[in-house]
Amino acid sequence: MNMVEQNASATVSDDTAASTPRAGDAASSGPRPQDKYSPTARRKRRRNLVILGSAVVVIIAGLLLWRYFSSYESTDDAQVDVHLDPVSARISGYVVKVNVGDNQWVEKGDVLVEIDPTDYQVALAQAQANLANSEATARSLNITVPITSVNSTSQLQFTSSGIEDARAAIAAAEKQLAAAHQQVEAVEATDVKAQDDLRRYKLLVDKREVSQQIYDQALATARSSTANVAAAIANEAAAQQVVQQTQSRLTQAVANHEYAQTGPQQVSSTKERVQAAIADVQEKQALLQQAELNLQYTKIIAPDSGEVTKTVVVGLNVQPGQQMLTVVPLREVYITANFKETQMKHMRPGQRVQIHVDSSGRDYKGHVDSIAGATGPLFSVLPPENATGNYVKIVQRIPVKVVLEPGENRDLQLRPGMSVEPTVYLR
Repeated sequence: MNMVEQNASATVSDDTAASTPRAGDAASSGPRPQDKYSPTARRKRRRNLVILGSAVVVIIAGLLLWRYFSSYESTDDAQVDVHLDPVSARISGYVVKVNVGDNQWVEKGDVLVEIDPTDYQVALAQAQANLANSEATARSLNITVPITSVNSTSQLQFTSSGIEDARAAIAAAEKQLAAAHQQVEAVEATDVKAQDDLRRYKLLVDKREVSQQIYDQALATARSSTANVAAAIANEAAAQQVVQQTQSRLTQAVANHEYAQTGPQQVSSTKERVQAAIADVQEKQALLQQAELNLQYTKIIAPDSGEVTKTVVVGLNVQPGQQMLTVVPLREVYITANFKETQMKHMRPGQRVQIHVDSSGRDYKGHVDSIAGATGPLFSVLPPENATGNYVKIVQRIPVKVVLEPGENRDLQLRPGMSVEPTVYLR
């Protein structure tokens, strides 16, 4: 702009110099004020105005072009992307049916592959039977708990009264034993008198001082007394045996009472068995659910809508985790644009984007969805290491995710991997 002004100033100076009369001319011819309105002077002024206007137009156009070219950023390092949905087996088995072909469109929930379900149907029936058995065991043990509790209480009361009865019986038997012992002492004293009388009467009868009849009576009395002693001793022995028996009954009653006192522990043990049975039922329920899930897993369904790429065929024996198909959800494609770091200064999510597709020449509308948290090389298997002493600065590229506006890919012409050229409008 300064050069134009200098040129214009020089031109005006020349015109002024040309139009100004020389000193000699002025002296000879005098002032001629009408020369500045001459055609030559007017032409020079118009030329100067045109040059000045052209310079202003060029400056304004340059500013507009600079503003336009700085209002967007574009790159040819971009492609169509999508999150592929790999479909793999969750169980092992024999493939009996494949319901889709190559590049066929499927909807979410469609059955893609069927695995032979026979083995899993048998496992399900077995799990149902095991669950029924465990539930029956739990119910029976649950009924046993109150019965055991009542029996424990009644047995404790019964054995407590048995101890009291045994103690009373021992007291009675000991009294009978004492009475029998006193009876023995009484008959023994009588027997001593009868034996003494018999000996005296024997001496008297031998001397014929008493009659034979009196001696015979003394003899009968002595013999009866001896028999009474034997009977009394036998009664005492019987009473002693009764005492021993009642003491044994007391010992048994005490043992029964001590066993009855373990009733609460027995009830707790029964409750623990009930809890174990309930846990077993829950385990069998889990196994039944797993068997039901395994039976469901014999049908491989589509996780999303899209086109299918398959590697499975009928007759293949698959294992858990083995990938059989890949669903490409074409309705969810997006653009991954790798912009230079020098282009990221004014780029923000939400900015308008125009995507040009190389294959069809068609333009799509979209917007910036997000900007990656790191440059692309950092996500590689072997990221670059710049602390080696021979560092060369290279402009890095940052992945930018661009999503299409609703309805832009209605015909599903965009395929993952296609090259595109996105233009992000920064203003």
